[in-house]
Amino acid sequence: MTNQRIRSPRFIVGLIASMLCLATVAQAGPPLICHSIEIGQARSLPRTSHSWNLSGGETYDTRNLVRDTLEILGPDTPVLVRMETLRRATLYARKDPSAAKELLARLHARATSAESSGHADALAWFDVGYLTETYKQWIGQNLPHMTDGMRMDNNPASGVDGYALVKKAIALRGSDPQMEFAAAMITLSGPQEEHRQYALKALAGAKTDSLLAQNLASRFIGPQTETISELLAKNSTAN
Repeated sequence: MTNQRIRSPRFIVGLIASMLCLATVAQAGPPLICHSIEIGQARSLPRTSHSWNLSGGETYDTRNLVRDTLEILGPDTPVLVRMETLRRATLYARKDPSAAKELLARLHARATSAESSGHADALAWFDVGYLTETYKQWIGQNLPHMTDGMRMDNNPASGVDGYALVKKAIALRGSDPQMEFAAAMITLSGPQEEHRQYALKALAGAKTDSLLAQNLASRFIGPQTETISELLAKNSTAN
């Protein structure tokens, strides 16, 4: 590592943010925000920074956020790609309260419309639920060490039980280890028994899902941290 890199303000700020983000895991911090999901070459919202830069790309026009997100979340988009897309959408949404509110409303309208027509859509309900949970971990939270002084707006997902919607999606979907992985991440701080069941199903499903296995083998933040599978297993057996 060169002296120039060590002195770089961007590098130092990034390192501090990573350490603080890691420290929040044991304190019910924002794991849905801190940890990026590996999606291979799949299309998602643009990411123009390293995973530690939790403000998202600075050049993305959030006026396109709702349109771009809805286009990506099509019926054939895998759950892992949905998770990362909704994570990135949340990073951008904190900078644009109008877009944040509209995105949640549009996803909810899509899910309720499908259900009203007699064709309940598990993926649509998953999108609403997972976005709600990522919003709760990021929007309206006082996180000065990770948001670089960004304003703290009201959370449009306040009062919405996103986890319940994800459980509804799993019930509609049936066996889906990627969706159960998402539920395990949401329930890192409980309820413990439900978390344990989701973690076990995700770990079992990874045997035949190489991308899920890659995500479980990834480290939360940095080479010195535990892997996601270790994090899930630890929380599954904690008293």
